[in-house]
Amino acid sequence: QVQLVESGGGLVQAGGSLRLSCAASGSMLGVIAMAWYRQAPGKQRELVARITTGGTTNLADSVKGRFTISRDNAKNTVYLQMNSLKPEDTGIYYCNAVRTPWPNTNYDYWGQGTQVTVST
Repeated sequence: QVQLVESGGGLVQAGGSLRLSCAASGSMLGVIAMAWYRQAPGKQRELVARITTGGTTNLADSVKGRFTISRDNAKNTVYLQMNSLKPEDTGIYYCNAVRTPWPNTNYDYWGQGTQVTVST
């Protein structure tokens, strides 16, 4: 199985920046993508950013131009650089990995989450 540990959350003023890290360990065979999700208080969890094995990235419309997802394969770590933070970015951010050992069979792995709070 895959273990994911997030770090880097905290309190920041609107307009500030944070960088989240997700360190992965365990078997990475069959992992096709890693992603960041977030969940604001009382709201539905949403996809923020995704990066595939091939390096293709996708960002939610709400964070385009402000957030960047990247990876360091040597360290088995995925990052989320968050700039120009807004209060609506506040929430718990979760790292996610999807493993597909065979077609149409997906296994999801999740980190414990890290809190991001953007003050007004």
